[in-house]
Amino acid sequence: MMDIIPDIPSAVALVLAGVYGVLVFATVVIRSLKKVKPERDFSELTKRTNSWWVIITIFAAAILLDRSAAIAFLGFVSFLALKEYLSLIPTRRADRRVLFWAYLSIPLQFYWVYDYWYGMFIIFIPVWIFLFLPLRMLTIGATDGFLRAAGTLHWGLMLTVFSLSHAAYLLSLPKIDNPVAGSVGLLLFLVLLTQFNDVAQFCWGKAIGGRKIMPAVSPGKTWAGFLGGVVTTAGAAFLLAPFLTPLNDAQALSAGAIIAIAGFIGDVTFSAIKRDLGVKDASNFIPGHGGILDRVDSLTFSSPVFFHYIFYLFYGPPIQS
Repeated sequence: MMDIIPDIPSAVALVLAGVYGVLVFATVVIRSLKKVKPERDFSELTKRTNSWWVIITIFAAAILLDRSAAIAFLGFVSFLALKEYLSLIPTRRADRRVLFWAYLSIPLQFYWVYDYWYGMFIIFIPVWIFLFLPLRMLTIGATDGFLRAAGTLHWGLMLTVFSLSHAAYLLSLPKIDNPVAGSVGLLLFLVLLTQFNDVAQFCWGKAIGGRKIMPAVSPGKTWAGFLGGVVTTAGAAFLLAPFLTPLNDAQALSAGAIIAIAGFIGDVTFSAIKRDLGVKDASNFIPGHGGILDRVDSLTFSSPVFFHYIFYLFYGPPIQS
């Protein structure tokens, strides 16, 4: 039977209403700009905004209607992210028989989330899958390029499956410890701040410019954008925390800062991967945004960092139910 959420926390509904309000405002502004400056091309901005309508609506429906559906949705996002990653990374013909086991780890990893089994959730991929996949490669008998193949597959699983599953496990944390918004509030807090940080760093970087922070990796990133994003995201966390989390003021500011820093690291890490592979976007899956990897790159780093931060503060030692 589906675990339907009987009522949506009013604070979560209020925050989501605010998000939709921002989308409405952005849509009105873009349409107004088209009329005022018809000579300008706003097609890319329009695509991005329309995609955000779809992304936010699907995400909101998943997290509000059903816990199982939300976990399955995040598992599907992990599958798409891993699929994109493997489509970009050169693989050996012999490794194609190993990829089945890599994909199989996704439903298993998210099942541990669904089953509230923290012990297996936290070791399944970094211990059991990491030990099994190289062995499966060796039984095939192809040793040329073995180290590169094992390393790239392990790295992909860590980023696209293990890291993102931490976002899903927020839904398995006891709701009683966050009476204002429950486990849904924690997930919403993480996702909103991670995406907000991406926008804030871009806007501060464009507005102020200045010294490049990593010119060889991501030429558009500046110190002004990075620091402005961290401060702005910490401020946004301070404002959102009372509605979505049990964090006090100091904890909220810290959470915002670590989400911003971790998100930045995830962003530039994937920029380095794409630059190494000679591609601009992971795919064209999301109009105006590139691929799934382009949309969740920051989240792959911010999810485990925020999860363990909130877990340490409020949920104590892990206990299997």
